[in-house]
Amino acid sequence: MSQRNATRTYSAVQIASAAVGAVFLLVGILGFIPGVTTDYDMLAGAGHHSGAKLFGIFEVSVLHNVVHLLFGVAGLAMARMARTAQLYLVGGGIVYLALWVYGLVIDNDSSANFVPVNDADNWLHLVLGLGMVALGILTPRIVRRDNTGSHPLR
Repeated sequence: MSQRNATRTYSAVQIASAAVGAVFLLVGILGFIPGVTTDYDMLAGAGHHSGAKLFGIFEVSVLHNVVHLLFGVAGLAMARMARTAQLYLVGGGIVYLALWVYGLVIDNDSSANFVPVNDADNWLHLVLGLGMVALGILTPRIVRRDNTGSHPLR
């Protein structure tokens, strides 16, 4: 009786989606840790009045952290299939580019800044958006195998 190979291989886009998702999960968790998040006692539910900053740089709120957690879970879940992994990266990248534009046009001290964002967040959103779209478009969806059925990188 032969055993089936229980090893599953993943495409590059699936690995990228899982990695991005894992980073978002980590960032969401870190946003709730005093010390990593400075002025933690000023962490608000939402809005620009939250004085807490992740790593002392990026404005965060409970809403902001929960969004990171949900975005992370989505990345891990969508990494299960190459097509959904690509959708996560490209679609999520577009969302972050839209958030970057939104951050540029709103007044950071207005009620429109409900996420909240600051200049550091805006630059990060630009880089994340461009990086995620690039990963989604440029990373291969296909796992190539040689004639023996083994993964070519092993």
